[in-house]
Amino acid sequence: MNKRLSAVVMPILLTAIGCVGAEVVAAAEPVGEIRLWPEGVPGDRVPSDPAEKVEKGKDDIQRRSFVSDPRLIVHPLPQGDGGPRPAVIILPGGGYNILADDHEGGEIGRFLNGHGIVALTLLYRVPTGAFAEPDAGPVMDAQKAVSIVRERAGELGIDPSRIGLMGFSAGGHTALVAATTKASFPGADASPSARPDCTILIYPWRVLAAEGKQLWPGVMIDAATTPMFIAQTADDTASPAKGAVALFSALLDAKVPAELHVYERGGHGYGLRRREQAPGTGDWPARLVDWLGGRGFTHP
Repeated sequence: MNKRLSAVVMPILLTAIGCVGAEVVAAAEPVGEIRLWPEGVPGDRVPSDPAEKVEKGKDDIQRRSFVSDPRLIVHPLPQGDGGPRPAVIILPGGGYNILADDHEGGEIGRFLNGHGIVALTLLYRVPTGAFAEPDAGPVMDAQKAVSIVRERAGELGIDPSRIGLMGFSAGGHTALVAATTKASFPGADASPSARPDCTILIYPWRVLAAEGKQLWPGVMIDAATTPMFIAQTADDTASPAKGAVALFSALLDAKVPAELHVYERGGHGYGLRRREQAPGTGDWPARLVDWLGGRGFTHP
């Protein structure tokens, strides 16, 4: 290519490549947010000062802190998709101090999108770890989120009878309590149901009460409990597997459709990121897709 032709062609090529790259990034980004409490957050509030902040560490984990305005980030399906589609609301973990909302939020949302599911990441209030009841505000946010998604299902292209709640670590604790207790947010009795149609718990935190024998206080498993999927590892010291086993046993006793996967190795906090020498960390997503398919939550 001569110098004159190169001078003309190369800028065009670079511009085209940049446009394609921008389109790819844009396609992966959420297109909207839904504030949960535009009239003001009820219950224990997180101060707006300091301002919300997002940081990514050397471990490639994104951490969002100081969430004072709880909201849903929508990960939609492509326009023209034949809806209405099922939806899953994702609750990232973070010990009620931060939200790991990339590898336990956005990455999960894109994975679910690939199976025909509208995904929404819930940025629930944090930090709440210093509050008397650290989970009270996040549970209220989760129940409100389910109710809002059900109310706005038509606008979002969602089937209001197929709304799941999915939680990782502390988000798993939040999802479990939210799915098994009476809705506690103001106006709940007059709002669309806050009960999810299924619950997905991935290495859920604090399934058992402090003494380690009974389920967490307030968690009520009975015949009205909706189907549940649970996955974690046996060597998880943050979320001991005995909690998942006890929960599964309670679900069996109540005759609630449920599935439990406990893998030998993998630890805690992996999301979709498979770990070496721990094949279970890469297997649970396939098992979840199978389970969701059996519940009518994936492509027909």
